[in-house]
Amino acid sequence: MKEVELILPKMGESIAEATITKWLKNEGDSISNDEAVVEIATDKVDSEVPSTVSGILVKKLFAEGQVAPVGAPIAIIGIESDAGEVSTKPANEPPASKQIESVSVDKAIHDIEKGFNTAQSTAGSASVSNSEGSRFYSPLVLNIARTEGISMETLEKITGTGSNGRVTKRDILAFIDNGGKTQSASIPANAISKVVPTSEPGTIARSIQGPKITLMEGDEIIEMDRMRKLIAEHMVMSKAVSPHVTSFVEADVTNLVIWRNKIKNAFEKKEGEKITFTPIFIEAIVKSIKDMPMINISLDGDKIIKRKAINIGMATALPSGNLIVPVIKNAGNLNLTGLTKSVNNLATRARDNKLQPDDISGGTFTITNVGTFGNVMGTPIINQPQVAILATGAIRKKPAVIETPQGDMIGIRHMMYLSLSYDHRVVDGALGGAFVRRVADYLEKFDLNREA
Repeated sequence: MKEVELILPKMGESIAEATITKWLKNEGDSISNDEAVVEIATDKVDSEVPSTVSGILVKKLFAEGQVAPVGAPIAIIGIESDAGEVSTKPANEPPASKQIESVSVDKAIHDIEKGFNTAQSTAGSASVSNSEGSRFYSPLVLNIARTEGISMETLEKITGTGSNGRVTKRDILAFIDNGGKTQSASIPANAISKVVPTSEPGTIARSIQGPKITLMEGDEIIEMDRMRKLIAEHMVMSKAVSPHVTSFVEADVTNLVIWRNKIKNAFEKKEGEKITFTPIFIEAIVKSIKDMPMINISLDGDKIIKRKAINIGMATALPSGNLIVPVIKNAGNLNLTGLTKSVNNLATRARDNKLQPDDISGGTFTITNVGTFGNVMGTPIINQPQVAILATGAIRKKPAVIETPQGDMIGIRHMMYLSLSYDHRVVDGALGGAFVRRVADYLEKFDLNREA
């Protein structure tokens, strides 16, 4: 019987690992080609990994709850030796012509992940379990240890902040950046994990402990779910990496509101889609990015990556209260109808928990609609590795000065605030302020006679 490795496939930009949540097949079970073998959880999205061949599940290389790096074998499948040549291409991997070259903000992590992919054979059985130490180490952590010359004895002394004290990628990188010094005490379970930046752009130096919490009578302890932990980690990292600045503009969107109210019923009848304000906002953002492309960038160390594609992420609240950011790919090539259909499709699949890993990857700019919750403005946190995020506030009727050829007058207008948070390392106030003003200009000058 010939054995074939089931590889954890690439699942989008910046996704380096996944948690094995549930095996759908047991060792010895028969598997058909493209049949789901295991359920995995990545950064905010759950999905399945199908088999690339037909055969028998010989061995599971990771247990439920363990973390596997992208590109690593997660199971062994046996096939008949005369079954002919089989494809070892990872499942769900997009065609080469559609793959987006991933550029990591943290060069160290990028190099480590690259090193892992070229050194899988050296990881061997140690990638599956650690017989030399007293706790489990992921293949990525073990590979970093080998690359940096960290002994198993030293590895055992590193404080782990992961589940059951597991040493995470961040823990070992912090250990290395801190000169190989172990922390004197474990971080309590109720501590808040924070990070501080080093002098080198795009890197994280070490973890620091938050304040000790004293419980009071009647307090209830609620364990964070996996998604909330990921969100918390991502937000703290973003604030540590990027010096945030926020600029505000108030926009008169009366024409836009009148136009939407006029065409929304006909639009739904014609296109089978409800048109909300979100795709109209995104259209204005796309036009502004085309005018000012240096807002559509990422920073890799001291290198600025100017993005060709305009991929707009839209922050979406889930029924659970958590947040996810599906991405409209190549939004610059879509008209308002196409944007409306993309927005509705992604929002619906997000609420139904049917997003795929690729749906939340590759974003170059993000919009978050705080007005949905009645907020007039916000100071959003940048969605790394992007450099800017726009918050749209609630549209409210307000008295405003209207300039006419006959003179100024007071009228009731539909007004809203736009808030742009941007990375002051690469986006100065002139560009950030001009960009959010440009978005407001496109919204204010909306054509009342435009076709739906």
